This record gives sequence, structure tokens and C-alpha cells, in this order.
Amino acid sequence: MREALRELRHLGFWIAFFRLHLGLFLFGAAVAVMLEARIGVDPWSTLHEGLSLRTGLSFGRISQIIGAGLIAWSWWAFRVQPGLGTVFNMLLVGPWVDLLRVQTLVPWMAGGIAGVLQFLVGILLLGLATAVYLGARLGAGPRDGFVMGLSRRVEKSLRKTRIGVEVVVLALGAVLGGPIGLGTVLFALLMGPTMQSSLKLFLVPHDPSPLRASDRSRHASRSSGEALPVPPGESG
Repeated sequence: MREALRELRHLGFWIAFFRLHLGLFLFGAAVAVMLEARIGVDPWSTLHEGLSLRTGLSFGRISQIIGAGLIAWSWWAFRVQPGLGTVFNMLLVGPWVDLLRVQTLVPWMAGGIAGVLQFLVGILLLGLATAVYLGARLGAGPRDGFVMGLSRRVEKSLRKTRIGVEVVVLALGAVLGGPIGLGTVLFALLMGPTMQSSLKLFLVPHDPSPLRASDRSRHASRSSGEALPVPPGESG
């Protein structure tokens, strides 16, 4: 508790807090852009929809249950600590998606070439959003934390790990009857390389655990000039 109160007095914390919320807004915008492209959904949404059809629970409730399970597993198996970013990711991304779609702020495409191009823009925006919010070092979202923790554990590149995880998730979703389209395949193949490139571009380390107040100023000085070490396997 004393550590948390000390953190609130740090300017670095509030800068990170702003960065977190900017990243989560961009994350919601990216998901809205991909949904409105109308060429399919991402692998996790395929799984959520498939489980929803099988269990009768809502899409949102399934997403929360899986998210909570991934947080617990990542903490126990990979030592990925949840933080404010983990909580706000679960609470805010969905409402941002709904708001942007309801206000018709995102173009609606009926598939086709225009839909594919819009979906690709969404993937690029999602990679940027991931680097922005993870760079705040306030904790990763459930799925990003799981992938990054697994990548460190198996000592494989983030690109390969994410592709592997999402191919498995996609297969499970398909077996359960979830929707699949061209966008689903594009996301499974391209999101891993996009995320890895974005993290490298913004010098975001591959440890998704939140920083303590005592480490935040040191992290800020390193991020401004010193290149961060690349974990094992990141060269391939």
C-alpha cells in the first residue's frame, strides 16, 4: 500500500498512465477498424464466439472468463505479474470498440479489396497500440501477457510464439463453430511479426510485468537512449 501511494507522487507514473490509456484507445480503434472491414474476426474472437454458441454465455462473459484464466496462468506459470494495465485492458478496450462503432467513426466496408486494405490498416494500428500501452510498463493485457510470458519460457521469438498460439486458438474456435474469414487468417499470420516489430521500434522490453516506482525513472532513462537487450530467440 505504501509503495502504491509513493508511486502516485511520481510524475513518471502519470506519464505512464496517460500512455496506457492512449494505447488502450488505439487498441479499441484498431479492433473496430478490423471488425468494420467485414472480412472475418481475429482468432481469439473466433474462439470466444464458438464457446458462446456452445455454452449459451455471452461473448463478453466468455472473453472475461478466458482473460481471467490467462492472467492466473501467466502469473503462476510464467511469473507475469498483472498490473493496472491488465485491469484497464479488460475494462476499457471493449467499450472503446463499442463507442467507435456506434458513433460510426470507423468506415464500414462490405469486404472485398477495400475491406482487406482496411483490415491490414487495423493490424498495423493494433501493433502500434500494443507497443504504446505495453511501453507504459503498467502491466500487459491477458492475451499479450500470456504470449510474451510463453515466448520467454520457450525461448522462441515473439513472432513465432504469437503465430503458434493464435493458430491453436483459431483451430479450437473453428472446431467449436466460431466464425472464420480471410481476416482471421491474415491476423493469425501477420499480427505476430507486426507486434514484434512495433516493440523493437519503440524499444519496449519483452517483460510484460509492471514496473515498481523505484524502477520507473531508471527505465525512462534507458528507453530514451540505451537499446534494450533482445531476449533469446528474438533474432529468428
